[in-house]
Amino acid sequence: MMIIDFHALSQADKPLVDRYFHSRYYENAHFTFTNLFMWREPFQLQLAEEDGVLYMRCEAGGKAWFLQPFGPEGKFAESVQRVVDWCRENGHAVQFMGLEKAFATRMSELSDYSFVVEGNRDEEDYVYLADKLATLSGRKLHAKKNHLNAFHKLYPQAEYLPITEDIIPACKQELDRWYALRVSTTEQHNPFIAAERQGIREVFDNYAFFGVEGGAIRLDGRIIAFTFGEKLNDDTVVVHVEKADPNLRGAFTAINQSYIANTWQGRVTYVNREEDMGLPGLRHAKESYKPVKMIEKFTAKLAE
Repeated sequence: MMIIDFHALSQADKPLVDRYFHSRYYENAHFTFTNLFMWREPFQLQLAEEDGVLYMRCEAGGKAWFLQPFGPEGKFAESVQRVVDWCRENGHAVQFMGLEKAFATRMSELSDYSFVVEGNRDEEDYVYLADKLATLSGRKLHAKKNHLNAFHKLYPQAEYLPITEDIIPACKQELDRWYALRVSTTEQHNPFIAAERQGIREVFDNYAFFGVEGGAIRLDGRIIAFTFGEKLNDDTVVVHVEKADPNLRGAFTAINQSYIANTWQGRVTYVNREEDMGLPGLRHAKESYKPVKMIEKFTAKLAE
């Protein structure tokens, strides 16, 4: 019997997960402990370390799948075989999701198994040059620069602040306003809205523990936008969260630009702003910032 001793992800797993994620150059925005922890409940995320390899599995919407195993290159075939054996013994279809391109390519070349490997545009991460987001320079970003200028003209008293423990309560209040607005409109039946709110609150409640760096904009005594992220690899920051008052013209542009300019410009080359999940409005917004590259992700299903 192939044993993978899974347990639910908890804060105690951070050193373990960080060790594996930091051991190689990963570009997938999901490969941080913070991201996994924020979404652990809706995706029922479990993990296990077996023989020097980290395994993670998820369940949601009646489907179960694995992330790619994390470990030494030399254990690639062994780790895939272990997942296949575990799935067969436990009555699950063999499916991997969110695979990086190099891993997916190797899976398609395995001689012992026949995996159907497919890309998923909805899951691709948008990656931008940090200097471009910080300055909004150039013709392609001229409209964004106009939005930023309009914000500063309309709200000259607005101030950018790094997120510290002192302003986290005010950030939580803005988070609750965002949530109330979303559930009062077309998103009232979307369970992931509540899950995202809970995940953000947990990060705020344990801000130093997660090691993220954030920023906020305060206007007339109220936080009207906030964001936070962390290093994904040596040259890239991943932005986990960005919220702003949609009724204030240019607020999203202002928090995006201010955060990168004040926190990450000069420290990283790239900014990963995650995927668009196939949502037309989000796709338009992310494309409008002119990504310099996309991080492809793949699904692999075993052809039984």
